[in-house]
Amino acid sequence: MPLDADTARTRLLDAAEDLFYARGIQAVGMDDLRGGSGLSLKRLYALYPAKEQLVEAYLRRRDVRWRGALAAFVEEVDDPRARLLAVFDWLGAWFREPGFRGCAWINGHGELGATSEAVARAARDHKQAFAAYLADLVAAAGLPETLAPQLFLLAEGAMVSAGILGDPAQADHARAAAAALVHGV
Repeated sequence: MPLDADTARTRLLDAAEDLFYARGIQAVGMDDLRGGSGLSLKRLYALYPAKEQLVEAYLRRRDVRWRGALAAFVEEVDDPRARLLAVFDWLGAWFREPGFRGCAWINGHGELGATSEAVARAARDHKQAFAAYLADLVAAAGLPETLAPQLFLLAEGAMVSAGILGDPAQADHARAAAAALVHGV
């Protein structure tokens, strides 16, 4: 029995996420996606007529899950200031996951941001949403709003450094700097 469109789309996005994140977007061809998803090339192109559309869908779906997982983790912490530091604890756990290859949006923007407005927009939207989330946490902690972009830069720098260096301790270093800012040391 043929797969319905939602099931086929999920299988394709699952394969795309695994392959794009592990190997890079440009290194993955449509045949790789066909093999990874078990779908025919005809079905792949029916779902996403252009690879750019698939890349954007992958980044947008990953964004929802990434930000949801972060928020769920942070919400487990009661103290508003400790929630800011919990962001860095969550990043550290993410950096330690098997197969961690850095930030999917930074990687995607680096590969295609100059040539694909859709990919650049998906990366910008993700980063702006993350920055807004941090700003909300800063406001809830009663701290100056100028702290939010500083924490954003610490988190983003940790993502880049952990991805390039393969060193999950970058989250710990960023957390220590964030603690100094949050506690005014």
